[in-house]
Amino acid sequence: MTTREFRMPDPGEGLVEAEIVTWRVAVGDQVKVNDILVDIETSKSIVELPSPYAGTVTALMAAEGERVDVGAPIIGIADGTADPADSVPPQDDIVPAVPETGGDDEVTAGLIGGAPPGGRVAVLVGYGPRTTEAKRRPRRGAPEESASAHDQLAESLSTAAPVSRRADDREPLHADAPAPEPATAAAPPPDSGPTAPEPIVAGGPVLAKPPVRKLAKDRGIDLATLTGTGPGGVITREDVDRVDRAPAAVTPPPAAAQPAPTPASAPDAQPVVGPRPPAGPVADGPADVRIPIKGVRKATAAAMVSSAFTAPHVTEWVTCDVSETMELVARLKARREFAGVKISPLLVISKAVCIALSRTPELNSVWDEQAQEIVLKGAVNLGIAAATPRGLVVPNIKGAQALNLLDLAKALNAAVGTAREGRTQPAEMSGGSFTITNVGTFGVDAGTPILNPGEAGILCVGQIARRPWVVGADANERIEPRWVTTLAVSFDHRLADGAQGSTFLSTVAQILSDPGLALFF
Repeated sequence: MTTREFRMPDPGEGLVEAEIVTWRVAVGDQVKVNDILVDIETSKSIVELPSPYAGTVTALMAAEGERVDVGAPIIGIADGTADPADSVPPQDDIVPAVPETGGDDEVTAGLIGGAPPGGRVAVLVGYGPRTTEAKRRPRRGAPEESASAHDQLAESLSTAAPVSRRADDREPLHADAPAPEPATAAAPPPDSGPTAPEPIVAGGPVLAKPPVRKLAKDRGIDLATLTGTGPGGVITREDVDRVDRAPAAVTPPPAAAQPAPTPASAPDAQPVVGPRPPAGPVADGPADVRIPIKGVRKATAAAMVSSAFTAPHVTEWVTCDVSETMELVARLKARREFAGVKISPLLVISKAVCIALSRTPELNSVWDEQAQEIVLKGAVNLGIAAATPRGLVVPNIKGAQALNLLDLAKALNAAVGTAREGRTQPAEMSGGSFTITNVGTFGVDAGTPILNPGEAGILCVGQIARRPWVVGADANERIEPRWVTTLAVSFDHRLADGAQGSTFLSTVAQILSDPGLALFF
């Protein structure tokens, strides 16, 4: 039976690993092509992986919550067909390719072309029997007795896990340091019984793969202080995580290798490297909680840092009366066309943003550094920031400026619902041109939002609350409780000046104060 391994596919977007979230199958289950096998989480979204094979699940090679590199096997599926190796006939049934030689042409066993114990002739295809001696040529310039030790070393290294050693990890050589003595490989005595596995020699090179080295470097952990639990003493990611979770459990170096303590008052005292004991008694209390930086949180952090230190941000505010918008939302909910569709002020705000962007296309543009051009986008790909258990996700509605209120409401509901379920695909979050973030749902009045990378503007909507407001004019002025909100827009000052940013924000505020003005713009 042939078992095929399904390897972690490349999710694109430059990602090199993904996390196993939920297995949809178990060992022994029957699967068909395109059946969903597993949910994986990348730094962008949660993706469902379909099965490329049909058959029986034989092994799950990664546990839920484990991070797997792209190209690593994650599941084995037996397709029910016979393994080609199982169909090879026994050696005794093979018909020799050339007839057996005899008489003067007979060759001696032990030579290439000689007769093996079965009595048949092993030949090179197309050349006939050869009578050369099967002897390995010794290496040039090396004593023959060291060949066996070299073979043993090559065999032990071939069975170990891949190891890398960076140049900056090597110990510096001093002129006054004695040269290391060459190690003498002693050949094992013959007939000494089974050979015990070679012990891991301390003080040698640090055995760790490049991703593990980078992880330890990012966390400030010295790999030389760790003991690897992988094959051949290789330090694994779990070894680094274990030390990071419990730094006090790191085994200190032997007392003989530690330098003599230096008085703190000495002028040339050097700081001690490694974990320090607490200066005084530690009060009992809740333990610290460490949360791995991964998935959406890791991608959001990288994007915000890149945006904050790349695009020069400008933020403007305006407070406006949106009582007419709240009345419009109530009328839309009562209409038959919107039955079953969730309607909120965000719908009217989104439409107002699309209208305002048509007046100020500079806030719907992108800075092309390579071409040294400003690209005014023809379509508004409106991003909606959604808070999810996995972090902040910003799907965008493609071509939002061309949608009417009903279609825009359906698109908003679909985008936000998919995001909260964790099913937003990377393509649905790429290509955004302008974003709306609604902090009012948390009872916040306003904020200074940071641009999504590659976008020119972002609108922050505060809570819509009842506040005293001056209405009327001249002798008819009076104070009434009205629905009021604060809008804040951040924009890239390379793409738009204060005039364009102010015009955009003023247009949105006017439409929310009087939705009928949308017919004028």
